[in-house]
Amino acid sequence: HVRFETAPGKQAQLDWKESIRYETRDGERIEVNVAVLLLSYSRFRFFHLSLSKSQDVVLSFLTQAFEKLDGVPDELVTDNMSTVMTEARTRYGEGVVNRRFEEFAKDFGFQVKPCIAGRPQTKGKVEAPMKILDEIHAYQGKYNLEELHDYIERLCERINNEVHQGTGKIPILELQKEKNLLLQLPTERVRDSYRIKHVRAKVNHSNMVSYRSNQYSVPIGYEGERVALEVHDDYLWIYHNTKPIAQHRLTGNKLNYLEHHYLQQLSQTVGEHGGIDEMARRNLQLMDERYRS
Repeated sequence: HVRFETAPGKQAQLDWKESIRYETRDGERIEVNVAVLLLSYSRFRFFHLSLSKSQDVVLSFLTQAFEKLDGVPDELVTDNMSTVMTEARTRYGEGVVNRRFEEFAKDFGFQVKPCIAGRPQTKGKVEAPMKILDEIHAYQGKYNLEELHDYIERLCERINNEVHQGTGKIPILELQKEKNLLLQLPTERVRDSYRIKHVRAKVNHSNMVSYRSNQYSVPIGYEGERVALEVHDDYLWIYHNTKPIAQHRLTGNKLNYLEHHYLQQLSQTVGEHGGIDEMARRNLQLMDERYRS
């Protein structure tokens, strides 16, 4: 393939290292994804570990990356991921950029440059470093989710400070040539509208947390603990020390239990016996009818 180079500040490339199966040191099996943003000239990059590849996650990640750069490249090259494209670009059509992502691009001032479907070499600069992320598998069973996040951050920092094999340059030093040529960031108000918000809450004696006057369950064992609440894609994500411990669909109901959480609490209160599953389902149905908005 013909090699193309881009001018400083001109372009960044976005991609995902998807569906990495990982077993934590607690024996929990999870599937994680790593978002990668790479500046095409300097090869400086950002990594972001996430359980979700939702559009909210993508926009929040890009916002934080641009803020760290203190600027925005002229264009962003991506594949035809659904969070960016409603209709894929092909040899026969330009495709259609997702309306919300198009608004994001306008707010930040960059152009969206989707690859032609089936031609990953168009964003080869970001495709190549994906192999580096396979190093994660060397640490299977060694980290919890929080520690895995820290490892990804250290890996990214290490790569940015090493000589790049393709250019023979060190990305963090080459970045200085790009910074003054990046577009200006939008206002704080605009940037804030794309960040995923974090709210702190305390787990009560019923193993519930309160969000917008409604209560949502967590597993037993977190009573009195401070947890982080994160809302995106119409779901409430609950984290303890960055470890996700519960996920609820947002509702207007006053009480929101996941069945296995309620079953845990009921077992702790009345003990294990043959009818406990049916008791849990019946009680949950009654609560749902009483507390439904």
